[in-house]
Amino acid sequence: MHSSHQPMQHPVFTRRTAIQAGAISLLGLGMNHVTALRALAAAASAKSSDIKTVIYIFLSGGLSQLDGFDLKPNAPDAVRGEFKPIATNTPGIQICEHLPLLARRSHLWSLVRSLTHATNNHSDGHMIMLSGRSELPAGFSANMPKPTDWPSIAAIAGYATRPRNNLPPAAVLPERLVHFSGRVIPGPFAGLMGRLRDPWFIEASNYEPRAYGAFPDFEFDHQQRSYQPKRKVFHAPNLSIPEGIGTLGPRLDLLKYIDAQRRDLDQSVGVRSFDRFHQGAVSLLTQERVRRAFDIHKTEPRLLDRYGNNSFGWSLLMARRLVEAGVNLVQVNLGNNESWDTHGNAFPHLKDKLFPPTDKAVSALLDDLHDTGQLENTLIVMAGEFGRTPKISTLPQYYKLPGRDHWGAVQTVFFAGGGTRGGSVVGSSDKIGGYPATDPQTPENMAATIYHCLGIPAAAAVWRDATDRPHNIYHGQPIAGLL
Repeated sequence: MHSSHQPMQHPVFTRRTAIQAGAISLLGLGMNHVTALRALAAAASAKSSDIKTVIYIFLSGGLSQLDGFDLKPNAPDAVRGEFKPIATNTPGIQICEHLPLLARRSHLWSLVRSLTHATNNHSDGHMIMLSGRSELPAGFSANMPKPTDWPSIAAIAGYATRPRNNLPPAAVLPERLVHFSGRVIPGPFAGLMGRLRDPWFIEASNYEPRAYGAFPDFEFDHQQRSYQPKRKVFHAPNLSIPEGIGTLGPRLDLLKYIDAQRRDLDQSVGVRSFDRFHQGAVSLLTQERVRRAFDIHKTEPRLLDRYGNNSFGWSLLMARRLVEAGVNLVQVNLGNNESWDTHGNAFPHLKDKLFPPTDKAVSALLDDLHDTGQLENTLIVMAGEFGRTPKISTLPQYYKLPGRDHWGAVQTVFFAGGGTRGGSVVGSSDKIGGYPATDPQTPENMAATIYHCLGIPAAAAVWRDATDRPHNIYHGQPIAGLL
């Protein structure tokens, strides 16, 4: 009788694998961690077709709906701006002429042109759009993250999805969002969940005040002051274990090496913030796919050119590799804090500095996921903290050329993959792009769409705080027109 069972075989380990396994005990893991490791191994064995992931692209500063994905060519001069709409691959959908690569891929993405909330303040908007909650939490401070803040979408995804391949389920890269004054912007943290639930912050980009955009080639200053690019290096943690380390001598040599690696990880990616049992550190040191995700600068030149050899391209390539390696949700900040805050000099900066690297990198990400069959199970969301004012404004004391101010009343949010419909538009704004005209959507609905696409069931979906009090995960409905 035919049997589908394969003969049992003893596992075979290389010397390198044995050395890496030995590193587990040196990192402080013991029998008390076996249960957690087995659970994580079980999660890793899930079929790839069952795995749902999200890449949340955040445009800090706020992309103008009128100059990106919801142009109003028939509006008055004071509203419509300098850019012209172009046809996309989908009849009836037009976007900005400076996003030609995305225009050719419109069958892969959809737009929600009617997302609205009530604030025009940067930090308030970050909290709202990164947590998916329209009301600010009690005691909210724009000046710093607080333990009473709402947990971010990333933190909730980390709580509510199963870890894969012994990795943290949620990550933020390539940097925290820091104001030019040095204060950390609230929004991406775990807040009420507690610091141990913070997502994994991968600090690959040096903080430089007033150095905006996709460094090095597209870095700029909003006020066009005399400027020399400041950031040139995209850092990633060193995750390698040398092949010959087992021959270096006593066990102490490996211990010293692992300790040095852990210090690097603590500094570079905040291991202690996500790694309650230290297993994550082991995976970072031993998994080839994880090391490859960080090894951006050793990527073949043709692939780097396709994404764009700059921080936007590097960030999205790293995100794409991390979801493949086992991270369920990656928030990618395309630009440091307020890179998209185009109060002035808006049109040259969008045309020359912001749109080109975004168009290229997002298009490459779509192509990679589509060509490998992973787009269906990977949701891409792109949004900022708000849109921009319908009326073009001038601030001659700061800027030579006009721009637009903050505007929470409406923005366009970009969706692709994850089971959403390509080539469609949900909702609309009014004739001047100032308010929703049809099918208004909320941050709660955007967050619900993300949770739904991650496979988090709406029924009885809760997270629990330190006192074991339950809190609802869903505060809205998935956007019906997308699914």
